[in-house]
Amino acid sequence: MAGVGLKLLRPDWPVPAGIGAAATTRCGGASAGPWAGLNLATHVGDELSAVLANRSRITRALGLPRAPRWLDQVHGTRVVVAESAQPDLRADAVVSSTPGHPCAVLTADCLPVLFAAADGRHVGAAHAGWRGLVGGVLEATAGALRAAGAGELIAWLGPAISAGAYEVDARVRDAFLDRDPAAEAAFLPVRPGHWQLDLEAAARQRLDRLGVRRVHGGGLCTFGLPKQFYSFRRDGRCGRQATLVWIKP
Repeated sequence: MAGVGLKLLRPDWPVPAGIGAAATTRCGGASAGPWAGLNLATHVGDELSAVLANRSRITRALGLPRAPRWLDQVHGTRVVVAESAQPDLRADAVVSSTPGHPCAVLTADCLPVLFAAADGRHVGAAHAGWRGLVGGVLEATAGALRAAGAGELIAWLGPAISAGAYEVDARVRDAFLDRDPAAEAAFLPVRPGHWQLDLEAAARQRLDRLGVRRVHGGGLCTFGLPKQFYSFRRDGRCGRQATLVWIKP
């Protein structure tokens, strides 16, 4: 995979021209072995020099004014501010109200969700796996943006595992339903004690309840597109792609 040309996805969402956004694929980059391509995660066993080279390439390719402050993601609900000096970035969402401070999350099946204020003054990114969705990471991210002054929010759903490839057991389903019985709509029974979970449907349901009506993106399955995306469910040992949003300087 190393040596293949860089391929980036540009979100198609109706945000002001002053907002930049992109999602990476595994195409291109310096990583080899099970991480072959553009792995952007330092915690998966890949050579650090390769990861740093990949991160540098993304910063240059997107014309970012500075590199993102990469999160130490833990499937939780903590939100940090991209432009703050806080050293602890153990979080699953990041927001910014200052031009030139990219917000980024890493995924390999979990759902990346980008947020932008309709006036272009605030942006955010959330890492929404099933634990994060249950815990309220989207609610926490929207809350942080609104606390910063954001009004109407627009969201974009990045590449994630599709329902057809994502079978879960009763533990996961019960966790959702204990919080919200209406989440049943995101589950399709496939065999006794097992269901297919539609992460996108679950996220759209949460966003709608938050008053985020303008939701775009979705439909790209990380599991089903091995030449384009890393997938932990498919491969186990693998890299991570990134989804980013920023206010242009």
